[in-house]
Amino acid sequence: MSPLPQPLSPQDCLVALMISVSAADQEIRTAELVAIQALVNHLPIFAEYDADRIKTIAQTVFDLLEEEDGLDALFGLVCENLPDKLNETAYTIACDVAASDGKLSQAELRLLEEIRHELQIDRLHAAAIERGARARHMRL
Repeated sequence: MSPLPQPLSPQDCLVALMISVSAADQEIRTAELVAIQALVNHLPIFAEYDADRIKTIAQTVFDLLEEEDGLDALFGLVCENLPDKLNETAYTIACDVAASDGKLSQAELRLLEEIRHELQIDRLHAAAIERGARARHMRL
């Protein structure tokens, strides 16, 4: 496993969750990568973020996901380094990445459910976030 970029910033945690959602179905689509880059380039939470860290964080996520309990380790890192006030932000951008290619696989849906659980997102709030992502990424 590549060395962990310590300490993980809150922005690193957000990027890690976006990467994990994109990789959940074993196929990282161009639309998902574009969505991640666009979110990092435009959201205020990433204003001071060094976008060069995306590659390092992505490799860390890939390495973790190859391990037996890697997803649990990833969630441990995220929960340890992400302030609670950013939990809904994290879930929102994870949903945006999942919805960005117009296809939600069962693996992505399961991972979103796990993220919702780990970040303790209320089910009603989660439904609103999910509906917003669906509306933003609707196609004709």
